[in-house]
Amino acid sequence: MNQIYFDNGSTSWPKAPGVPEAMADLLAHGAFNINRGNYEGAYEIEGVVLDTREQLTRLFHVKNSKGVVFTPSVTYSLNLFIKGFLKPGDHVIVTGLEHNAVMRPLEQMKAVGVDYDIARTDRDGNLDLEHLRSLIGDSTRAVLVTHASNVCGTVVPIEEIGKICQEYDLIFAVDTAQTAGTLDIDMENCGIDFLAFTGHKGLLGPQGIGGFLISERLDRDMKPLIAGGTGSQSDSLLMPENLPDKYESGTMNLPGIIGLHTALSYLEEQGIGRIHDRKMSLTGYFLERVSENSKIRIVGRKDLEHRVAVVSLDFQTMDNAVAAFELEQAAGIMTRVGLHCAPVAHRSLGTFPQGTVRFAFSASNTEEEIDICIEEINKLAHL
Repeated sequence: MNQIYFDNGSTSWPKAPGVPEAMADLLAHGAFNINRGNYEGAYEIEGVVLDTREQLTRLFHVKNSKGVVFTPSVTYSLNLFIKGFLKPGDHVIVTGLEHNAVMRPLEQMKAVGVDYDIARTDRDGNLDLEHLRSLIGDSTRAVLVTHASNVCGTVVPIEEIGKICQEYDLIFAVDTAQTAGTLDIDMENCGIDFLAFTGHKGLLGPQGIGGFLISERLDRDMKPLIAGGTGSQSDSLLMPENLPDKYESGTMNLPGIIGLHTALSYLEEQGIGRIHDRKMSLTGYFLERVSENSKIRIVGRKDLEHRVAVVSLDFQTMDNAVAAFELEQAAGIMTRVGLHCAPVAHRSLGTFPQGTVRFAFSASNTEEEIDICIEEINKLAHL
């Protein structure tokens, strides 16, 4: 059976050309440990790691690569911010589209006196900016938002939120899990203090590598959650205060960084705008075709403005899990069904508790694959 991969919201596939080979080459010919080994092979790898930091500064339009920190994932990055910055008595504002990578750590922090409020979003995922503004109080320290919903693809207006944060002198943190490598994000222009990213989605790199970029003013108030060896200031029992060592204890995921470096090189060569245009062309084609079926609810925006290539469907005449299973059995169509680790978002969108079937496209997909998918969807929904 042919396979049609429409689950790029979970992880991109195929990866950028050369990623598997670059990682295998490192492991086969010299996976030396940087900041530890004092020999040529280790220095060469250290140079590639530095170059990867520089690639990320160009991608997110910042000047200082020292503020680029590698972690195992965007989830780790968000936890480092939430638990390393917020203190008892602090208040933070999030949106009604957040992933559990934000909501679960915040729920844990409630036990130590951190509070949060959720700014309203409508059933299409559009954020109510005035409601967000109304939630700001004396104890508010930060606004933390997902840049685009992993459920419906709606994009949150981070430039406007950044202006509000600057007006009230709030820290602004952004989860770019669904937008890094897809949308052009100017960290300085949007007033972002903390930008969390993952390497394995829009950046087309491997799983297990992510990170964050941090502003100087946030770094002054944020504490590292993990302590250990960094290869620097080894005479001291205290963690270094300099970036990025302050947040990079232990052996780094060098195969992951090498894979990410290769993927970022590909994105720079191709241009993320060109890749995004291709994905949105496919998204528009899918939305146009599926909208012909009145027995299926398209969750979120029906147009291509302010969205990414993530579309959720709610089958009105059958269980969504059954629909997803039948799509795979009939034509090898791989989707993600359920609540997508985002129950807050599903409540906002009116799809809790049944969830949705999510389709997330890459530039490698084709119109022919979408035609096959629509044919099978119409069979299930009896068009």
